[in-house]
Amino acid sequence: MVKILAVNAGSSTFKWKLFEMPQEQEIASGMVDRLGLPGSTFSVKFNGKKTKDKVDVPTQEVAVNMLLHRLFDTGIIKDVDEIKGVGHRVVAGGEFFKESAEVTPENLQKIIDLGDYAPLHNPNEAKGIQAFEHQLPNAKEVAVFDTSFHTSMPEENYLYSVPMDYYRRFGARKYGAHGTSHRYVSQRAAEILKVSLKKQRMITMHLGSGASITAIKNGKSFDTSMGFTPLAGVTMSTRSGDIDASLVAYLMKKLEITDMDDMIEILNQKSGLLGLSGLSPDMRDLIATRDDRPESALAIKIFVNRIVKYIGSYVAEMGGVDTLVFTAGMGEGSVPVRKMIVDSLGFIGAKLDEKANDVMAEERIISAPDSKVKILIVPTNEELMIVRDTCKITGLA
Repeated sequence: MVKILAVNAGSSTFKWKLFEMPQEQEIASGMVDRLGLPGSTFSVKFNGKKTKDKVDVPTQEVAVNMLLHRLFDTGIIKDVDEIKGVGHRVVAGGEFFKESAEVTPENLQKIIDLGDYAPLHNPNEAKGIQAFEHQLPNAKEVAVFDTSFHTSMPEENYLYSVPMDYYRRFGARKYGAHGTSHRYVSQRAAEILKVSLKKQRMITMHLGSGASITAIKNGKSFDTSMGFTPLAGVTMSTRSGDIDASLVAYLMKKLEITDMDDMIEILNQKSGLLGLSGLSPDMRDLIATRDDRPESALAIKIFVNRIVKYIGSYVAEMGGVDTLVFTAGMGEGSVPVRKMIVDSLGFIGAKLDEKANDVMAEERIISAPDSKVKILIVPTNEELMIVRDTCKITGLA
């Protein structure tokens, strides 16, 4: 039995879970919110109890130090060497990392070099790795990439229709995201259905604040909605999703914006459900106000419309679909969102079991017995995939 940490270091958050392996038992979890910002908090969940402290956490190094001290204080560990491995979520692996990889000086430098592909994530994830290297010098560290699952896509699905030289010189292509989540829920869905994933045509829907749709054919990512960055694809909470590049130039001129970063900020932070509704990026708020606010109802309609369009295109690409899977915040928790999406998919024979759908965030089949497509809810567990990969690559358990 060994203890393995799964770490997700974002631009302003630091999330972690500690597992006992190979039992895959979650021992404790927690996060730092507003890392490096005023009003940061440090929370820990252990033995069914959750504590949350308001404390200054200016850097990744401080966050790691606080985490280890808390593990000591609660008696979860008595020595840092009890933690044998640390698995890190890394957003962008480019074409260098087609699967998870042990962290070496060379691989760490590649993660840093790929910062242009995920400027809000890779640099911070690299700092998190370095902080753990300093605090846990004897632990083995593994990087698990959001993009690696999607490296199996065929060229016709990942290349953009721009001069090929841009791809060859600059890596301009679709990379996708949420790959660890799509990989987990597809594998778990196949286990629930007792079928071979390699014989499935599956569409997985990661519907959280960030949302992505992935076509999985014969167990591999075949196509995905996010693009060069996580900005592309379906409408999201604050992200625009797909947009005509010429409209970006037009809006910059009309708004007198001269810095492209300012325009990208609008598309990332002020668009999507928030921009359409003028109210909130949270689907729960829009559902609650849709009868009184036409803007809320329209934002929901557009959100569902874009998802259905992607599903329809993936059904055509794969020559059909066997299974649909919902996951992440809205996918797991929003009864009306699931119903609206499935009700729009009658053309593929998808039919919902209303009673099964009307339950919050439990792993289960929600398709009706006479549905031609199996439909499931599978709560995502990226952290479990991270520790599994860490054990597999290092041989720790």
